[in-house]
Formats: sequence, C-alpha cells, structure tokens
Amino acid sequence: MAAAYLYDAVRTPRGKAKPEGGLAALSPQELVKQQAAALAERCGDGARNPDALFLGCVGQVADQGGHIALVSKLHAGLPDNMAAISLNNYCTSGLTAIGQAAAMVASGQSDTVLAGGVECMSRVPFMGDKANYYSDPSLSLRARYIPVVLAADRLANAEGISRDELDAAALASQQKAVAAEQNPTLQRSRIATGGLAVEECIRPKTDAAFLAAIAPGFGALQDQYAEALGGARFVPLHTIAHAPPVCDGAALALVGSQDRDSAPRARILSFAECGGDPAASLTAGFAAMDRALEKAGLTLGDMDRIEFMEAFGVTIAKFLRDRDVDPSRVNVGGGHIAKGHPLGASGAILTSSLLDSLDAADGTLGLVVMSGAAGVGTAMIVERMN
Repeated sequence: MAAAYLYDAVRTPRGKAKPEGGLAALSPQELVKQQAAALAERCGDGARNPDALFLGCVGQVADQGGHIALVSKLHAGLPDNMAAISLNNYCTSGLTAIGQAAAMVASGQSDTVLAGGVECMSRVPFMGDKANYYSDPSLSLRARYIPVVLAADRLANAEGISRDELDAAALASQQKAVAAEQNPTLQRSRIATGGLAVEECIRPKTDAAFLAAIAPGFGALQDQYAEALGGARFVPLHTIAHAPPVCDGAALALVGSQDRDSAPRARILSFAECGGDPAASLTAGFAAMDRALEKAGLTLGDMDRIEFMEAFGVTIAKFLRDRDVDPSRVNVGGGHIAKGHPLGASGAILTSSLLDSLDAADGTLGLVVMSGAAGVGTAMIVERMN
C-alpha cells in the first residue's frame, strides 16, 4: 500500500464550555469552516477540493446533530461531490478520523482527505445524547457504563498511584501549558478563532499547595453507579484539578498521497486502534500505543516528541512511571489537564500539537496516544519531513 502524509494540521484554541466562553458564540460547523479555510490557505488546492471529510464528534445531538460532517461540509462551501462521514469513537474520535483518512489514501481510494473533529461542550454537554447505555440495567455488569472518572479512580487504586503523583502530573501540565503560550513555534498551527487566540482553560496560578488543598471530587459517584461497579469500593483520589476541563474546540488535518503541490509536514508511519477491558477503560490507549510501535518497528526511546492524552491524572502518571520514556519529550506544551478536552476534537488537536512540537525541537519521530471510555484506544506514529 502507498504511504499517507500529513500535509498540515490546524486547531482552534480551546475555549471554556460556558455561555461566555471564547468559542461559545460559534456553531460547531463554523469552527470546522474556519479550520478548513486555514488549511486551504496553507495547503492550496488539495484542501479546497478533497475527496472526503471524516469528522469526529461525540455528542451528535442538538447543535451537533443532523450529520455534523455533512452540515460542516455544506457550511464551509466544500465541493458537493466530496463525501462526508461523521463518526463517534468517544474521546479518540478525532484521531480515529485521521486514521480512517490515512487508510483511504494509502489504499488509493482517495487522493486527499480532510479529517479531524469538533466538540462544542457549551452547546452539547458531556453525555448530552442521553443514551440508554449510560443507565440500562438490562446490560450485563461487564457491559455497564462506568463514568470515566470512576474508572480513573479505580485504576489509580489498582495501580497504587498516589495522590501526590496525581498532583505532580496536574502541576506539570499547567506549568508546561503556561510556558508554551510564550513559545510561538509551539502555536504555529493554532488558528485564532472567533476572537480567541489563547488557551482559555489554563490556570496559571496553580501551585503545589493549591492542588494539595483540593478534596477528591467524585466519590459520590460510587454510590450512584454501585450496581455497575459490582459492589466494588475504592478510595476517591482524583480532584477536579486532575480532570481535563470541558471545553469547545475543533481541529482538522489534510491527509494525502505524496504527489501534491505542497510539501507534507509528516509521513504517517503506523496507526492502531485497540479495544480494552471496559473495567479499566483508560488502559486501551497503552495497548494501541504498543501496537503502533510494534507495527513501525520502533520504541518509545526513538520518539522525539510524544503527545499522550491526559485523560485524567492517572493515565499520564502511569505512563511516566511504567514506561522507559524521557518526561521532557512528553506533552511539552502542556496537556489536557491544563488545556481541556473537547471530546471528539482532541485526537486531531493533539496531532496538530505534535507537529508543532516536532518543529520546535527539530525532531523527526512523534507519537500521539488517546484513550476513551469503556476501553477505547488509538495511537499514531509520524515522521516529520525535513
């Protein structure tokens, strides 16, 4: 099969999911339109006349319903003959969309594809689709939905990850994010949108004392989901400061074959999707990462930069504790804990951030890893083109 390339990837800043948030006045299709326009300006005809649009979005109801990829295609004035596919793979949706685009290009079915994600959580809140799955008592215990934060607390208990480790992960995320705002190279692909030009969720005054004073915030959920947990109890550990803020955001990448007018920023070396144990839902990203590394014949030590999704504090703490990896190469611009998690957009946002961090380091190899609820994981390795 032919190779697939990332010609470029752009993202919005992340805006607070509040009525007064920096992106809240813009519809999801408008966020996508503005990223598509930025790609067209940067990449030319391949972005103006792609064969398809793959768009991840988790809350596909209300303002994000009605086939959001199609709505975005029409709103952006993209070609009528362009296919549009909306997909939901929980928190990994934006990266899954890029992987699907790469498969289309590598197989010869498409020449160029726009791919990414959007989520406006100021308009469609978390679990806004009100799916029966979230509370269906007819499902077996193994199949029951468990909120991700409960899975995070249970995983931290099972892995022996302490509150101090969670606080350290949150502090590092905030400090890196604050520093990154002063580094234009790390923001090369962030497109000012709707008047918002900075990451709105960062808490620059965060320090160790502030984090240590916050009480665990999710213990009561163990009572609410007692049946789904099979009666299991564990010590609540995560606080609101260890959780990624809900927010609005969008990102798009242009994926294409090699023979284009413009030069690609990176080649996609490998891509992997994995399922995992729903009871330890945040571990599927680790499995996808291992599979992507194996497919590429590479190790974590080969990676110059890594964007590892801070699904909650436990994921990044476990990654840095258990794997042979240089922390200075991981989430160099801060992570989800500081910047927020616009569900379906996050995988594409981290792809864009990865390309920028590779440029800033003059690095070659990069990895992005995503985890989602109920055992969803996705990972991709890219090679920067010099």
